[in-house]
Order: sequence, then C-alpha cells, then structure tokens
Amino acid sequence: MIEILAALSASSAAGLRIALPLLIIGLLQGEDLWSRVPILSQVPPPVVIGVLVSWSLLEVSISKRRLGQRALQIIQVIFSPIVGALMGMAIARVAAMSPWLVGLIGVVGGLLALVLQLVQIGWFYRLRKLPLWMIFAQDSLCIILVFFAFDAPRQGGLIALLLLWLAIRSSKEWRRWYAEQAHPRDRQRPRRHKQEPD
Repeated sequence: MIEILAALSASSAAGLRIALPLLIIGLLQGEDLWSRVPILSQVPPPVVIGVLVSWSLLEVSISKRRLGQRALQIIQVIFSPIVGALMGMAIARVAAMSPWLVGLIGVVGGLLALVLQLVQIGWFYRLRKLPLWMIFAQDSLCIILVFFAFDAPRQGGLIALLLLWLAIRSSKEWRRWYAEQAHPRDRQRPRRHKQEPD
C-alpha cells in the first residue's frame, strides 16, 4: 500500500509539470532510476539530463505569462499522461512489484496526471489566466510531491488523493456555474440555444 501511495504522489507531480518531476527523481536517485523507466532507459543519461533541464527551465520560465500558459497546456495535456504513467511505473519497479501491478499503476498514474492537467486547463479558461501565486504553488507542490514519493509516501499519496478530490469538486462547480448561466427553464439542458463555442 505504501508503494501505491508513493506512485500516486509521483504521478500527480506529473499532472502539474512534465520535465521537472523526472529531473528531480533522476537527481535524487541517480542514473539507476532512469534505467528503470521504460522510455528513458533507452536514451543515454547525458541526453536525458540535457533535455529535462532545458524543458524544466522552459516550463518554469514561460508559465508566468498567459500566452506561455496556453502553449504549455497544449504540450502538457498530451504528455502528462505519458509522464504520469512512466513515473508511477518507475516507483513501482523500484519497489520490486510484479509486472502486472507495474502496468496497472502506470495506467492509474497516467489517468491521474491527465485529470489534474485537465483541471488546470479548466481553471485557466474560467479565470482567463492563472494567477502568479497559483503558478508558484504548482511548482512548489510538484517538487514536494516528488520528495514525498521517496521520503514520506503516505503524506504524498494523501496529497495526491486530495488533489483528485479537488478536481472532482471543481468539475461539479463548473457544471453548476455553466447551468446557472442558462435560462431557468433550460437548466437541465444548459447548451440549448447556444452556438459553438459557448
């Protein structure tokens, strides 16, 4: 159970940033961990470090502006499930879990990362731009979740589950907000008489 919580913690970090969690895991555990990650194990470590450092700096720097946030979201919504699955599988392999469980954790981790990324996109479009304090909170939380995956997996897993709960609450709130904008008689069908896009 502790290993599953650790994998959830690492995968949820991939739902916030893509390259930063992989870079931190590699720096914490050395090249040995990257050798257990399915795709990264096929790439020479210096190349992996170079790509991850460049991508991490890009994520941290351009995420502070609205146009940069939009560009990042397109990339992150595609790659976050992949990175979430890779991180979950890496933690599961370190814990020497059976192969079928490694695959299952990879699927769950990828889905968790995708859900968290979709929630961020939803907040971006609802607020028109993510505030600067929220960007710094994402960066900090991403780093904390990676550290917790190794040093405090219970706490990291609980934070990941809390983020999932917040994602569910956010989706319900968006549904309510969207329905309230419709005419009272169309509350059950809020898209009635609306054009694309809303």
